Amino acid sequence: VQLVESGGGLVQPGGSLSLTCTASVSHFADYAVGWFRQAPGKEREGVSCLRIEDGDTYLADSVKGRFTTSSDNAKNTVFLHMTNLSPQDTAVYYCATAPRLDGEVHCSAWDYDYSAWGQGIQVTVSS
Repeated sequence: VQLVESGGGLVQPGGSLSLTCTASVSHFADYAVGWFRQAPGKEREGVSCLRIEDGDTYLADSVKGRFTTSSDNAKNTVFLHMTNLSPQDTAVYYCATAPRLDGEVHCSAWDYDYSAWGQGIQVTVSS
């Protein structure tokens, strides 16, 4: 599995930004795709997850009401739409995939449940 993130950059507080993760997999529905972030000096944090087969999603409490995740299954792509950004959202953002195991696909907030990772992309919120 190869994952490529795009869409990061610099945005002002209160602004919006969308990240894209494209996966090179043969059967996209066999995966859940999560977004994580890691700020300097902090542990990696689970932000969101989307289970491709049914669209079920998870969002961390810290981003609920501001972030959403969606997919374009025909393009093996998952998006993280971020609004009302604050400097506390500044981090390197990673997408990751959790594969089907024992016939099931689960979303998880924990990074150890994901087996493939993108290279990460910087999001900086600053005026």
